[in-house]
Amino acid sequence: MRWSWQKARPVEPRPMVSTRVMELETAKEILAEVFHARPGEVEEMIRRRLEERSGPEEREHVKHEYVSGKSIS
Repeated sequence: MRWSWQKARPVEPRPMVSTRVMELETAKEILAEVFHARPGEVEEMIRRRLEERSGPEEREHVKHEYVSGKSIS
């Protein structure tokens, strides 16, 4: 039952957030806290680690994907 003074509010859908994105953001927050680093420093740490793990031909590709914000897999 709705009272006459209450206005019906439209139900807004929740934005779809990938669990993988949420895990990455959580990991970044943990790294920042553990290493007393700023977000930009954490981003650099992750980028360097990805470059170390990839072969020479993939390094430029990984760098481009991470910087542009595309999915990392």
